Amino acid sequence: MTELVHLDVTPLDGGGLATITLDSPHNRNALSRQLVSELFGHLRAAAVDPGVKVVLLRSADRVFCSGADLSEATADGMEEGALRIVELQRLIATMPKPVVTEVLGAVRAGGIGIVAASDVALVAEDATFALTEVKLGLAAAIISLTVHHRMSPRAASLTTLGGEVFSGAEAAAYGLVTRAVPAADLDAEVGRACASLATGAAQGLRESKAILNRDLVAAIDARGEELAALSARLFASEEAREAMTAFLERKKK
Repeated sequence: MTELVHLDVTPLDGGGLATITLDSPHNRNALSRQLVSELFGHLRAAAVDPGVKVVLLRSADRVFCSGADLSEATADGMEEGALRIVELQRLIATMPKPVVTEVLGAVRAGGIGIVAASDVALVAEDATFALTEVKLGLAAAIISLTVHHRMSPRAASLTTLGGEVFSGAEAAAYGLVTRAVPAADLDAEVGRACASLATGAAQGLRESKAILNRDLVAAIDARGEELAALSARLFASEEAREAMTAFLERKKK
């Protein structure tokens, strides 16, 4: 089976950088069972590696993540998948090392939950975001745990209810990401951020992150199962299944 997520550890002054790269171009890095399982494995490996100080999440191509794997969801439902995405967001938020996410191109739906769970999110100004769930009879349920934690309430209402595409520059203004820069400058900006984070002492980074994410983790623990059940119910509804089937048929043409 071809690996869909890669891990590479490189040196930085002060500690190593674990770069985790999503590389599933056939489905635009959709959150398939295989991709999520491999992402879990690499995140956990980076978390316990004493040589790693900072973790960077990125994609091999312009598309960072297209959200849930609708082919799997329509065939098998989302009971297990929804819980795993809740667990994935919690893992990113509770890792003892800072997680930086880089977004050059498109990110949709569930992929935005990964961006929001990260400690630092750096994006291209012309990257595109969309909470498309509402268009398919779904709701941004499980990712609301992280997305609504980052965004202002007004921006969350606009993007969640409208489901329209917004830019990286707008994502920064909404509070969803840390900073948006011209695409040509993104690699350098990410490099500077990772190098700066690597200068922190391991204990300082660990304890500071725990303080910063205390309320987020508490919300995940309090509401994660409830929202996963809601997500699974919506994915199984007739309205959503018809919309997802129609969407997949359009993609085939």
